[in-house]
Amino acid sequence: MTVSTIELAVIGGTGLYKLADLQDVETHQPATQYGAPSGPIRVGTLDGHRVAFLARHGEGHSLPPHKINYRANLAALKALGATRVLALNTVGGITERFGPRVLACPDQLIDYTWGRISTVCEEEGTEVLHIDFGEPYTCALRGEVLAAAQRSGVALVDGGCYGATQGPRLETRAEIARLRRDGCDLVGMTGMPEAGLAREMGLDYACLGIVANWAAGAGPDPDEVITLQDVLDHVAAASSGLPALLRALLDSAGRG
Repeated sequence: MTVSTIELAVIGGTGLYKLADLQDVETHQPATQYGAPSGPIRVGTLDGHRVAFLARHGEGHSLPPHKINYRANLAALKALGATRVLALNTVGGITERFGPRVLACPDQLIDYTWGRISTVCEEEGTEVLHIDFGEPYTCALRGEVLAAAQRSGVALVDGGCYGATQGPRLETRAEIARLRRDGCDLVGMTGMPEAGLAREMGLDYACLGIVANWAAGAGPDPDEVITLQDVLDHVAAASSGLPALLRALLDSAGRG
C-alpha cells in the first residue's frame, strides 16, 4: 500500500455518511490486522487539502455501536497515512448548554460501555500499554478545532463531558439522571473505545458532538417523544457549518 499524506481523517456518525464537498475521490478498503473497517474509506481533496472520510456505522448505517470494529477503522486510516482524526459523533444533550442543534467540542468523557474490544493489547503476545488518558482528546487538535470555528464563524461550545453508553437503545430517564450526577453533558454510543484506541495508536484525536435531541427527561419538556425525523433535522442543522469549519481547520494546518 502506498502511504501518502492525509492532512485530516474524518469519521462520520449517525446521519453523516459522506463529505459532499470532497473532490477527486478515491476509494480504499485496506485490510488490517484487526479485520475490515466499517466500509470504504473515501480519500479526496477539499480545497487542495487531502482528506479521508469513513462512515463509522457503514455508509448504509448497517453497524450498531457495539458491533463497530473500532480498531480496524483507526488502523485502516493510519495505514493510509492519517495522523489526525476528527470524530463526528451524533449525541443527546443532558445539560443546559447542549440542546438540540448545538455543535460541541468536549474535553472529557466517561466510558459506560461494556464487552467491546477496547485496546490494541487484546491479543496474546502484544505489548501491554498503559497510556496516559487524563485528557482523552488531543489538546493541540482541540485547540485548532476551536480556533477554526471562531475564524469561520461557526458556533461551537467549548468543553463538556461525553458519556459513552452501550446502545443501540436510547437511555432511560434514570440512566440520564445518573449521567448528569456523574458530570456528563452529552451522551452518545460511539465515543469509546474509539478515543482510547486512537491514543494507543498514536493518533491525534478530537471530537465534534452534534446534538440531535435532548436526552430522556433532560429537556424543557420531559415528556417529549423523540422521532427519527426530528433527529435527522437537528443533525442537518447542527452540521451545516461543518464544511466551513473543516476548511478553516485545514487552512490553518497548511499554514503551520
